[in-house]
Formats: sequence, structure tokens, C-alpha cells
Amino acid sequence: MKKPELLIPAKGPEEFNTAVNFGADAVYIGGESMGLRAHARNFEDDEIKTAIEYAHKHRVKVYVTANIFAHNEDIEEAADYFQKMKDIRPDALLIADPGMFSLAREICPEIELHISTQANNTNYRTVLFWAAQGAKRIVTARELSLKEIKEIRDHIPDDIEIESFVHGAMCISYSGRCLLSNYFTGRDANHGECTHPCRWQYAVSEITRPGQYLPIEENERGTYIFNSKDLCMVEHIPDLIEAGIDSLKVEGRMKTALYVAAAARTYRKAIDDYFESPEKYKENLDWYREEIGKCTTREFCTGFYYGKPDEGSQIYGNNTYTQEYIYLGCVEDTDADGRAVMHQKNKFSVGDQVEIMRPDFENRFVKVESIFSPERGEADSAPHPKELIHVRFSGTPEKGDLIRMRPE
Repeated sequence: MKKPELLIPAKGPEEFNTAVNFGADAVYIGGESMGLRAHARNFEDDEIKTAIEYAHKHRVKVYVTANIFAHNEDIEEAADYFQKMKDIRPDALLIADPGMFSLAREICPEIELHISTQANNTNYRTVLFWAAQGAKRIVTARELSLKEIKEIRDHIPDDIEIESFVHGAMCISYSGRCLLSNYFTGRDANHGECTHPCRWQYAVSEITRPGQYLPIEENERGTYIFNSKDLCMVEHIPDLIEAGIDSLKVEGRMKTALYVAAAARTYRKAIDDYFESPEKYKENLDWYREEIGKCTTREFCTGFYYGKPDEGSQIYGNNTYTQEYIYLGCVEDTDADGRAVMHQKNKFSVGDQVEIMRPDFENRFVKVESIFSPERGEADSAPHPKELIHVRFSGTPEKGDLIRMRPE
């Protein structure tokens, strides 16, 4: 069996480096335009170059998204964008629109082209069509079962790769083809500006009774009739491999470095454990479940992989996240006194017990012994987001380690 690629998202350089350090085989990012996460931090051209250099040094690939559905007014900008990509040379471009595909193939034929899930790739004839156009990989629609993916694998050439989402947010529409955001806010989801109205709560009103709202009783938990649970397939790695999937993709190009680290590290260990020994994989299932929950998540489900979801197994009754751990920051260096240098993300104080999260799968509980701010001097706490601080812990973390803490 071929070990599948682990593909991790990154919204900016911090998350990118975290993905590489915590086990990704490939990282997908967005440039300054043409991607479907317009409100992510995204990458400037020079940052993409730096990211590719860092990734390739660690034998990690970089894919850049260009998966909007273009209007006429976008074509000239898209041509300029692909010309930049020709010079920057990512390992692949992720595209959905046939016009964008033909433009990219014309301008930068040396770069691999992957077909986004946004193109609704639901059958092997579609895959064969894109392969004939020169695509190297297709990303399956989230609506497919593992049985359907296996059927696709059996009908396409071995050198055409299949990439499938295994973790993260689901979409109420057909792999992103949604008009709710455009209708309610004027922000076009297919141009990367989705406001996620599927997470809102809805009610029915009767036209002659203004101001009176009737709840939509989908079930006893609430009325969030569009709101999906998150996908999590870490407990089903053998089934994903058996289906012939070449790349296991994690959703989350708007998420924090803690999410990136938790997802990358957990799926990395699960994949490696299984290929070392299926028994070892089974023995560590509890560890995978525990670790994947140590970041901000919604409730989990298996999506459509085992057929149409049963009632209540995919839609759930609120739009809130669970937060088992708070992200405090990433260790950027250690100073001459052995203190960790980091930009603080959330408040913590001297005396707090925190956890060092390491890429080698180790978690170490330590105590905060002192905090020094170059601007404020010695301090009892770090209350200012993004403040540069020097922290002494009861154990010394290494550069690249993440610091997290359970909320009170």
C-alpha cells in the first residue's frame, strides 16, 4: 500500500511553519487573490517564495489556491497572477473554473494543476475529463462515500491522484456552491467572501403576524437547520487508504496555529502508526481522539463517507465551538537566559500550569515561573495580544514548540 500524503492548510507564515514542523507532507495556501478565503491573512508573493524554500528544505510540497469562479473582470488579473506563479513555482495550483484552468495551463504549463472540490467532482467520467485536459489530481466532492471514491479509483489511471477531505468544516451546499452569503450580505462565496450564514439560527414567520417568529423544530437541540458538524476521520484511516485516496486533506485555511499543529500531529501519528502496524494504530485510537479535540472544534461526524448521514448525525443544534485548550503562542527562540521568546496570543499569568506541545508527539506540563516584557519589564501576566514576551517555564521548550493551556 502507498502511504497517503497528509495535506494541511495555512492562512499565514506562522501557521505554515507550524504545519511543516508538525508533520505535513504538503501545505496548501492562498495568495493575495484568486482563492476562496479572501478574508484569511493569505500570503504575499515574497512570503510564498520564502514558504516554498522552507518547505522544500524539509521535503514538503506547497500548493497555491486559485479556485474562484471567475467573472470577465477577473481574467486579466488572473493572467497576471498565473504569470507570478510561473516565476514563484509552487508544486501545484488548485483550480475549479475551466476558464481559469485553461489560462493557467497556457501561462504556466510546467506547474501541476489540481481540480478543487469546488468543481463538484462526483464521478469517474468527470475525473477522466479533467485528466484529458492535463490535470494531475482531483479533489473529491465531500458528498461522496468511500464506496464511490473506490469506484472512481478503479476507473481512472493510476497516475491520476485522488485528494479527499478527512477533517474540518463541512458545507451545507454542494461543496461550496452556495448563494446564501451573496443573498444576505452581498459577499460572494464563490469569490472567497463567504460570511457563513449556514451557521446562523433561522425561524419561520407568518406574513400577517409581523414580529412573531416560529422556531423550526429540526430536533430537540435547536433550529440551526443548515449547520453541519465538523468532519473527523482520524479513527478511519484504514478505510481511507483502502478506498485508494492519495492525499488526506485537512480543512481550515482560517484556523490558528494550534488547530494546524493538533490536526497535523494527530493525523501524522495515525498514518505512521498504521503503516508501522495496524495493531499499533488500534492501540492508539484513544490518543488520537484526545489530541484532535485539544483545539477549537465543533462536534464531529464522518460526513457522507459511510453513506447518507442519519438524522442528527451531521446537523447539530448550535453554532458554537468547543475549546478544550487555549493557544498561548509559539516559541520563536530562546534568549541568553534560557527563556522562551514568543508573541503572546491569549492571556496567561505567572503560576499558571501550561502545556508544551512538541512535534515529536510529546506533551509536557510545566509551570510559568516568570514573564518579562521588553516594554513593561517584569510582569505578573501577559494580557496584551501579540505582545513580545520572554517566559521562563519550569521546563525549557524548544524553538517551534507550541504553548497551550486548559481554560478555567
